[in-house]
Amino acid sequence: MLAKELVAASTVPLVLSVLTEGENYGYALIQRVRELSAGKIEWTEGMLYPVLHWMEKEDLIESEWRDSETGRKRKYYRLRKEGRKALHEEQQQWLAVHETLAKLWKQPKPRLT
Repeated sequence: MLAKELVAASTVPLVLSVLTEGENYGYALIQRVRELSAGKIEWTEGMLYPVLHWMEKEDLIESEWRDSETGRKRKYYRLRKEGRKALHEEQQQWLAVHETLAKLWKQPKPRLT
């Protein structure tokens, strides 16, 4: 499991990235991220839905209620143009962090005396 802070910081870029695959509903987003992370990232509905509402308020995503195959209503989310732009910015920031850490971690480790 990842630290809570890292999970929280990565939620928006992960949601935006999953939605590039196509529209989806909340529980399916949770399942998809769990699958992609091999179980290392575990979201709860209580954590995800406030983020989805914030993203909707920021016009990054939009939603629509629809009936599912079971007849239950589900709220489906899809990426907006603003969300694609935000994803590009997130990608640049995360790549900068990743590249910096990769450089640091490839350095020879100091010997302990």
